[in-house]
Amino acid sequence: MNAAKATTKTLTAQRPEDERLPVGRSFTYGLQHVLTMYGGIIAVPLIVGNAAGVSQDEIALLIASCLFVGGAATILQSYGVKFFGSQLPLVQGVSFAGVATMTAILSGGGGIQTVFGSVLVASVIGLVIAPFFAKVIRFFPPVVTGVIITTIGLTLMPVAANWAMGGNPQAENYGSLPNIGLAALTLALVLLLSKLGNAAISRLSILLAIVAGTVIAALLGMADFSNVANGAIFAVPQPFAFGWPVFDVAAIISMTIVILVTMTETTADILAVGEIARTKVDSRRIADGLRADMLSSALAPVFNSFTQTAFAQNVGLVAITGVRSRFVVTAGGAIMLVLGLLPVLGRVVAAVPTPVLGGAGIVLFGTVAASGIRTLSKVDYKDNMNMVIVAVSLAFGMIPVVKPEFYDQFPTWFGIIFHSGISSAAIMAVLLNLLFNQLKAGNSAKQSSLVASPPRMVRVEELHALEEGDYYEGGKLIAADGTEIPVVTAQQYQVVKEKLDRGEVTCPEDIRRICEEEVSDGPDADIRPAGKDN
Repeated sequence: MNAAKATTKTLTAQRPEDERLPVGRSFTYGLQHVLTMYGGIIAVPLIVGNAAGVSQDEIALLIASCLFVGGAATILQSYGVKFFGSQLPLVQGVSFAGVATMTAILSGGGGIQTVFGSVLVASVIGLVIAPFFAKVIRFFPPVVTGVIITTIGLTLMPVAANWAMGGNPQAENYGSLPNIGLAALTLALVLLLSKLGNAAISRLSILLAIVAGTVIAALLGMADFSNVANGAIFAVPQPFAFGWPVFDVAAIISMTIVILVTMTETTADILAVGEIARTKVDSRRIADGLRADMLSSALAPVFNSFTQTAFAQNVGLVAITGVRSRFVVTAGGAIMLVLGLLPVLGRVVAAVPTPVLGGAGIVLFGTVAASGIRTLSKVDYKDNMNMVIVAVSLAFGMIPVVKPEFYDQFPTWFGIIFHSGISSAAIMAVLLNLLFNQLKAGNSAKQSSLVASPPRMVRVEELHALEEGDYYEGGKLIAADGTEIPVVTAQQYQVVKEKLDRGEVTCPEDIRRICEEEVSDGPDADIRPAGKDN
């Protein structure tokens, strides 16, 4: 009876992300999210703490604080309250985009209190401009979002490769065959578990592979759990543990530029996860997400943490597992909160070998890129410049990945913005889309895409489905008698056919209802072919 109720609740959920799973599964999938992003969230406090010259105990405090704040920010973003939170399966954590600026502030004579002060003020500025920033949604058609999503995946691949090699370039075994072999073994485990055919195991393939890889690493002497017992078991983050923040105008200006970059990346991640979850994302939802982002960032310095942003690697986890429930991510946020309060659990998670995370990361980040390519496949490339938009934007996104020092001679503010491949691709895609698709002046009737369009073709099986007198008009397929013929996907066709065989389909409206209720691609999905879109 309970299973039937749960099934009914899932089917009647208004949005895919509102699906509620059993508590045990929610926390299991949530732990998978935490493990995926753990390496990224502890990297920033490690780097900034060492640059600030603080003690190892204070670095441990920074790490615990970042976990605590990241957990609270994740709950706010995924669960959401009025005006705050996109209510999407987005994991929040300390942003890597500000590392260069924070270390520059420290090297310029400012202390860690100056870093906290700049983060606080810049985040408040971001909170004020969030609603205006969100209005750019209309400048993000598929040709732009596809580029951004693809770039997110591609720019994360060096992270996966670095993890697979060991994570620390100064280590003697960095890039060794045992490290890469452990990453390859974890990758193989992910693929094998995904192949088993069991839906539950397939969805947990990343987590199970990480656990199995860690166990194997321990047996081979490649995992060290000796530090787990060292240190406090329970600790509450102390507000302003490093002293009151210091406000420096130059530092605030530099950090405001970083905030604009993180807002661009968070917007891209919101659009990406919306595309992957196949749910509607509008300017209001983006504004709510950005407000949650900025509020979390503004409060982060109070609890000894830094700017918060959505983690792109977790977008890949949503794509590969198919678990779109935001409440799963909320459960992950609760786990992060506990890790922030229980340093001993954080030390257990930190003991997971980096090559194990690298093997899982190859699948995760590759899946994000593949999702972007899927979006780009829907773009119309005939008689327009969309091919050029995609080509140039992707190239700009890859420049800082393949040549990180490319912008070293540029002004600092410019380098901060374009040193992020995601920001570079997003800015270029938006500008080129404005130039070629929004500003019509100078456009010819048939623009050359620099690539020959393929000849028009129709598959034989598609032709057999048509009858004499059928015609296509206004984005609809019309029968000779004037009635509209529903156009469905292969998945929708299969579901409808099964119900047709059982006598549950009697008219075209039944087909539309079935497609919209049970196998639609999202709340805005239409079973009729859409008109050409940029």
